[in-house]
Amino acid sequence: MTTPRTVDDLALELLGKSSDALSAAERRVLERIHKRETTQDIGVVHEESATFGERLSDHVAAVGGSWGFIIAFTIVLFGWMILNSQILNRLGMAFDPYPFIFLNLMLSTLAAVQAPIIMMSQNRQADKDRNAAAHDYEVNLRAELEILRLHEKVNHLIEQVSALKRPDEEQPR
Repeated sequence: MTTPRTVDDLALELLGKSSDALSAAERRVLERIHKRETTQDIGVVHEESATFGERLSDHVAAVGGSWGFIIAFTIVLFGWMILNSQILNRLGMAFDPYPFIFLNLMLSTLAAVQAPIIMMSQNRQADKDRNAAAHDYEVNLRAELEILRLHEKVNHLIEQVSALKRPDEEQPR
């Protein structure tokens, strides 16, 4: 039975580097190989660590960036304008007659609040994308290193089989 290799041994064997020369990602990959750990779903990990504000901004961005919101908002705007310019104006009860100053104030307020919330969601999405890219790199590096290890094992087995065969003995056909 062979003694288990350390992360330093794996670094030299698989990457040809000392453990001091490893990047943080390479070290994490080699430590996972050494511990025989599987990778995690980075999306699940990111969602589990999200704060209430981050989840809320994602939800606001999802709703505010949907066709349903755009259509409903358009209907409300036209309803507001028709109500104040046609129906209530004829009755002398229009609370926001043309040029709809109160409607403009509400739209400006909505835009002033919604824009930073959507930007927070976009920043969070950018962080998720960066984390996903780093995770993909680690998974690819790990797969490549595992393939190298398997290649070495197959080569070792081929050498052992070759050593068992004697060149002076004739092989049956």
